[in-house]
Amino acid sequence: MDRTIIDSYAAQADELKSWIAGLTRDQLNAHPVPGTWSIAQCVFHVLDSDLVATDRIKRISCMDLPLLMNYDESRYAALLFYDKRDPGRACELFAANRRHTAELLTLLPDEALERQGVHSVRGLITLASIITGYVGHVIHHRGFVVAKRVALGKPLTA
Repeated sequence: MDRTIIDSYAAQADELKSWIAGLTRDQLNAHPVPGTWSIAQCVFHVLDSDLVATDRIKRISCMDLPLLMNYDESRYAALLFYDKRDPGRACELFAANRRHTAELLTLLPDEALERQGVHSVRGLITLASIITGYVGHVIHHRGFVVAKRVALGKPLTA
């Protein structure tokens, strides 16, 4: 695997800060695209997903074929008070976690990227595929946030 994916992973550390820049709490919690999550919900979802990913990365790095449990992202969004919490703090935690995890990833030997875990839904997955997937996850949700910001008249500038 090309280790540049680790650089891409690390480079996204400050991405979420741009998503919320210049928005009020009402705008962050608005649903300008009907039937979709708010920008705040997107931010907290990406943070929570990344925290799960960090655990998975550590488990695969240290254990032989660890079990990696699935979780229900919709229940997280519905029950973890995303609309009442501080998205700025979530962005800071995301950035710190990405940097912290990227530091670990850079220290691992190349062969560690092929280590595997057993996902409870997807089956065997490699460390490399987890990193690649979470880089893609941020890109995926960025598209939704861009659409929401445009609908609010606050296009993403960065």
